[in-house]
Amino acid sequence: MSSNLAPFIDHTVLKPDSTADDVRKVCSEAVEYGFASVCILPMYVALAFELLEGTEVVVCTVVGFPLGANHTAVKVSETQLAIQQGALEIDMVANVSALKSGDTALVLKDIESVIQAAHGMGAIVKVIIETCLLSDDEKRLMGQIVTDAKADFIKTSTGFSTGGATLEDVQLLNSSTGPDVRVKASGGVRDRETALKMIEAGASRIGTSSGVIIVAGQ
Repeated sequence: MSSNLAPFIDHTVLKPDSTADDVRKVCSEAVEYGFASVCILPMYVALAFELLEGTEVVVCTVVGFPLGANHTAVKVSETQLAIQQGALEIDMVANVSALKSGDTALVLKDIESVIQAAHGMGAIVKVIIETCLLSDDEKRLMGQIVTDAKADFIKTSTGFSTGGATLEDVQLLNSSTGPDVRVKASGGVRDRETALKMIEAGASRIGTSSGVIIVAGQ
C-alpha cells in the first residue's frame, strides 16, 4: 500500500536554511521510495538534476517564492533558467497582492506568462494561490483564472504563510477549476492519514517534507 502513495508526493525541502546535503538526502529518498518529484530551492536545481539523472524522479522548483509579488518578467526568467538547468515542474506563486487589489488582469497575465514560457520548454506549472489568505469567493476566482491560463495544477499553499492545505479547500478548488487542472495539496500534510484524505478530497499531488513518514505509514 505504501508504494501507492509515493507517486502522489512531491518530496520537498524549501526551508531557507536547507543545505546541499539536505537536497542530496531528499533526492536519495525520492529514488528509493519512488516519489513523483523533489521540490527544492532554485539554487539547487542543477544539483538535483545531476543526482536524479537516469531515474524516474523529476526536478520541481519554485518561482516567485514565497510571496508571489515579483515582477512577471522576473518570474519568467526564473522559470526559463530553472528549466534550462533541468527542472520539469515549476511551482509558481500567484500574485496575491494584485488579486487583493482587484487587478485580475495582472494576475492572469502573470500566470499566463510563466505557463507559456514553461510549456514552450516542455515543463508543467503548478500555480500556488495561498488559500489561507483568500476568501472562498477569491479561491473560486483563482480557480477560474488558473483554468483560463491553462495551468496544469492549482496548489493550495506555499507552507510559509498563515496556514496550509485543508480538505475543504481541496474540494473547493477541485470544483472551481476545469477538467485539465489538477489540485496539489501542500502545507501541513505530515502523515499518511491526512495524505489519504487529501487524495480522497480530490488532490492529485501532495507537497510535503514528510514523504518518507507518509509512505511508511508511521
